[in-house]
Amino acid sequence: MPHIPVHPSAEKRRRHSLKRYAHNHAIKAGAHTAVKRALEAIGGPDRAAAEQALRAATKVLSKAASKGTIHRNTVSRRISRMSARLHKAHAAKTTS
Repeated sequence: MPHIPVHPSAEKRRRHSLKRYAHNHAIKAGAHTAVKRALEAIGGPDRAAAEQALRAATKVLSKAASKGTIHRNTVSRRISRMSARLHKAHAAKTTS
């Protein structure tokens, strides 16, 4: 059974906590979807589509970091890894 607050201040904290949870969860879910789409595009044959998807994912992740939902170092690491994957996957195709 969930904890039910008794004091008015505790009730307010509970309301705010649930609001923040819903807000943060929506932002994280959007970021997860953007990253997934970017990784799928990077795995595909079209470099331009992959770059565009990476740009979109970067934008969503950066916004999440600026709001404090995801830590900025985590965002930086994810962007870096996706960028490295893009360059590795499509570098051989452009030089050949």
